[in-house]
Amino acid sequence: MRILIQRVKNCSVTIDEEVRSSIGAGMLILVGIEDSDSLEDVEWLAGKAAKMRIFNDEAGVMNKSVTEVDGEVMIVSQFTLHASVKKGNRPSYIRAAKPEISVPLYEEFIKAVERETGKKAGTGLFGADMKVALVNDGPVTIWIDSKNRE
Repeated sequence: MRILIQRVKNCSVTIDEEVRSSIGAGMLILVGIEDSDSLEDVEWLAGKAAKMRIFNDEAGVMNKSVTEVDGEVMIVSQFTLHASVKKGNRPSYIRAAKPEISVPLYEEFIKAVERETGKKAGTGLFGADMKVALVNDGPVTIWIDSKNRE
């Protein structure tokens, strides 16, 4: 399971020209799921995301988590996080899990992040053609893969 966290000033998800969800300052979490992922991956990544110290403290040092700054969270599924470009120029998405695996894990990830942060998260809609608008703050962008716990 992979997530890409972006610290944002604001973020919204639009589907069919209708805003589905929007947040103010906080983080956007893009989520990619593969067949071998489990609830253990969900829990580990949700904990990492909620506790990630990427927000400035009083001294201007990235030393606070999204919960410590009372920030909001947007969670969007993105199977392209598992793109392979090993051969040719057309990405392969063979590692991305099919909906019967990824939908339940995506939904569990949302619940886990909400438990960890104590707040309802904004979301996209799994499998939809979404337009994600954001103002990346910093920019701060963090990539985390549960199979490579560095």
